[in-house]
Amino acid sequence: MKNTLNTFALILFCLSTALSQDLAGIWHGITQNPNGQEITFVFFFEKAENGYQVTMAVPTFNVAGIKPKSNSLQEGQLIIEDASLGMKYQGQWSEASQQFEGSYTEGQMNLSLTLKRGNPPRPKLNRPQEPKKPYPYHEEKVIFFNTEAKVQLVGTFTRPSAPGHYPVVVLISGSGRHDRDGSMATHRPFLVLADYLTRNNIAVLRYDDRGFGESTGDFSQATTADFAQDVLSAVTYLKSRSDINPQQIGLIGHSEGGIIAPLAANQSTDIAFIVSLAGAGLPGREVAVMQSKSLRPFPVEDEKAFEQNVRKALDIASSDMTLNLKQKALYMHNFSYLKPILQSLGADDKNIEAFAQKETEALLKPWNQYFYNYNPALEFEKVQIPVLSLNGSKDVQVDANINQNAIRAALEKGANKQYRIKELPGLNHLFQECKTGKLDEYPNIEQTFSPKALREISDWILARVVSN
Repeated sequence: MKNTLNTFALILFCLSTALSQDLAGIWHGITQNPNGQEITFVFFFEKAENGYQVTMAVPTFNVAGIKPKSNSLQEGQLIIEDASLGMKYQGQWSEASQQFEGSYTEGQMNLSLTLKRGNPPRPKLNRPQEPKKPYPYHEEKVIFFNTEAKVQLVGTFTRPSAPGHYPVVVLISGSGRHDRDGSMATHRPFLVLADYLTRNNIAVLRYDDRGFGESTGDFSQATTADFAQDVLSAVTYLKSRSDINPQQIGLIGHSEGGIIAPLAANQSTDIAFIVSLAGAGLPGREVAVMQSKSLRPFPVEDEKAFEQNVRKALDIASSDMTLNLKQKALYMHNFSYLKPILQSLGADDKNIEAFAQKETEALLKPWNQYFYNYNPALEFEKVQIPVLSLNGSKDVQVDANINQNAIRAALEKGANKQYRIKELPGLNHLFQECKTGKLDEYPNIEQTFSPKALREISDWILARVVSN
């Protein structure tokens, strides 16, 4: 699910002056942390009126951008700094090597970092589950529309090669921008899932999120409810096809997609079943509180006090106050409770103010404000179609036991007799077989999607549909 402490928006920042040469294009640097982990930084330089605009990414940690508060380029020395993030890059231009030679600091960590022109070398990753073309099934690019939102959605449809009217599923991605393959942490789980299902006579539609990839729209202003409307647009499109069974259209949602699925299903009579993968059953603010503790990047002395302060911040963000009043109240609260924590990490008041302001802006984004007030249990309670809920026992982002208990209670309250809820041992949030379940483990695991989980999904669907 959404983790505001680990989510970065794509940011542009300007350099104050320009070197004599043309810096436009992509530059990269590769370094290692004290534990020997290789970290890749990528900078994209674009010409602007007063120098350059630069987009920075750290693909090692699946980070799309960082927001430095200050930067300068004088006499060949490049400095990019943001004390609120605890980071600073300082590099000196070398005419001999045609690169910036310098260092990157973050907190107490200091890393040598040289920036070279061009894309970083593609990592040699073994992803044996990813299918290779030509596929033994039909594949086509498709375009459909959410006419009310004026959004064009672009994706891929796959089905078995033989003519027929196949059961079909729509894949719904989790929080954050995702392409149709669900790409994250160097894996493409939706590609693997779609391939497996199609080989088992289940057609699949997957698409780029609105405002990402080939799809149009403004992702930054969209909420869970908006994404549910995109799903319903996909269902409408599928009903226009002659190669699917319109009575056997299902939804498979991962993470946030797992709470979008019941929301969409309750607004349509065309959905035959839903599958929730690592979905939540608790209210959004409860999920956010749990993640603020399990995914927090800094230590605290008093866990109980920290949780109380997080809850107060979420209460303010999700209140019915005007946006202006929310901003003032939330900033004051964030600064107050974060100050002693950040001071212990060496930050001064100016940097603490910047950090508190950043947290305030993040909590007041449209997606967050909707999510904090959204209770998926209320939607699961209304669902009267078959439901499969799968969660991994080592998921550190969405606790399997707590959330599945909530989903089960909701389905039972709604008198739904057609459900299966199962916790899969040893799997993480991405349904990989893992050791710790932590986020930094995702890209290091060769497996993209546990075969056990793939079989659970496919077998459950096939038991409820008939291909013809």
